[in-house]
Amino acid sequence: MDYSSKFFSNKDCEYYPCHSCDCEINCLFCYCPLYNYNCPGDYTMVDKGNRMIKSCRNCAFPHRPENYETVISLLKKQL
Repeated sequence: MDYSSKFFSNKDCEYYPCHSCDCEINCLFCYCPLYNYNCPGDYTMVDKGNRMIKSCRNCAFPHRPENYETVISLLKKQL
């Protein structure tokens, strides 16, 4: 499948790669659009004093080009 319209990688970015991943990182979703939703990726909840926050440190789900359609589909369900 051609991912040319669904993928770009900004290797000049000071934060690249933002995650350890056995794939090339897709920077299209640099800030995860699924952060406020139930992402199917490998996130964890961490205790930050008096509240729990979502940690996406180990999640590369939106950065994998094969997951583009799933991310878009999940976002459409939120509308």
